[in-house]
Amino acid sequence: MKTVFRNKKISGLLSVLPALSVKFEDEIDSYTFPAKQSLRLQKVMGFKQHSIVKENTSTSDLCIAGIKYIIDNGWLSKDDIGGIVVACSYPDHFIPPVSTIIQGKLGFSEDVFCVDTSQGCVGFLMALNQGFMLLEHMSDKKVLVIAADVLSKKVSKQDRNSYPLIGDAAGIAIIENCEEDTSIYSAVYTNGAMGKALIIPAGGSRLPSSQQTSELKDYENDGNLRSLDNLTMNGTEVFNFVQTKVPPMIDEIIEYAGTTKEDIHKYIFHQPNKFMLKKLSEKIGVPYDKVPMNVVEEFGNSSGACIPVCATFNTAKELKTENHKYCLSAFGSGLTWAAMVLDIGELDFCEMLVSDC
Repeated sequence: MKTVFRNKKISGLLSVLPALSVKFEDEIDSYTFPAKQSLRLQKVMGFKQHSIVKENTSTSDLCIAGIKYIIDNGWLSKDDIGGIVVACSYPDHFIPPVSTIIQGKLGFSEDVFCVDTSQGCVGFLMALNQGFMLLEHMSDKKVLVIAADVLSKKVSKQDRNSYPLIGDAAGIAIIENCEEDTSIYSAVYTNGAMGKALIIPAGGSRLPSSQQTSELKDYENDGNLRSLDNLTMNGTEVFNFVQTKVPPMIDEIIEYAGTTKEDIHKYIFHQPNKFMLKKLSEKIGVPYDKVPMNVVEEFGNSSGACIPVCATFNTAKELKTENHKYCLSAFGSGLTWAAMVLDIGELDFCEMLVSDC
C-alpha cells in the first residue's frame, strides 16, 4: 500500500525506557559459549547494554508513565485526545486491549476511539498510518500513537542470538490535523509467507502454552537454548529480507515523495543491530552519519518503539527547534516492511524519559 496523508503532523514525541540497564558482560555466563567468543560477537554486533523492565512491569505501565509525564508537563490535556492507537506484540493480556487499559487508568473520555494493532518491528509506522486515517474523522482532536513492548520477557536468557539485542521501551507520538500544507508519504508491504522467520511459536490458539512448550532446548543445534514460548528468529532469513526488500522500498518512497536521497536530512530506521544497519546504509547509498545506528548498543532493540527511541536519543534538539525532511523505515515481524517520508520539526516536545518501571 502506498498513500499520502495531507494537512497532518507529528507535534510531539516521547520515548520511555525502564531504569534497569544490564551490560552485555554481566550476562555472558548465561550462555553456553566461551566468554571470548561472546566478546568477539559483541564487537561485531555492537552489543553494549540493554534496558529491561522489572518482573511485574507490563506494556501498559511504560505507556501510562509516558502519557502522565506529557500531561504533567502541560503538553497535552485529556480533553485534547480523540483517539488512542497502540501497536504491540506482547500486550498485558489477550483481553482487554492495551489502548482501553490506558483509557481507563488515565480517565480519558468514554468517546475516545481506542484500538490495538498486533505489530512488532513495524509497529510505530503502522500505528501512525492508522492514526493519520483516524484524524480524517476528527477536527480539533488529537490522537495518541503508541508503539510499546516488553519483549525481554519473551526471549530466552540463554539465547545469545536474541537476548542481548532485546530492549523494552515505549514510543509515544501526538499527531493532529494542521492548517499547514503538509504531505506525509507512506508505503507498507507484507509477505506473510515468511512470517515464521520471526515468531513466538507457542502461547496462542495454534499452540497453547504448556509444560512441554516451556522446556528449554537447543532446537537449531547452535548452542542457544530456548523454548517454544520464546521468540525465535532465523537471522539469515531476516538479514536477507532486509537487504533485499528495504532498499527498493526506500527508493520508491523517495521518488513517490518527489524528493531525493540527498534532500533527506536523517534516515531514522528500526534498530536491529549496528552491523545490519551499516549494510543497509551501504545498500541504499547514504552515508553512515545520516543513519543513526547506536540504539541497540545503548538500549537494545525495542521492537516497534525503536524509531521514537532513535529520534529522541539522536535528534531531539534539532526536532524541537528546526524542521527537516526525514525518512522513517521499519522492517521485521510479519514479515512486514514500511517507510514514511515527512517534514518534521519544531515539536512541542521531543524527549527521552527513564521511568522506574
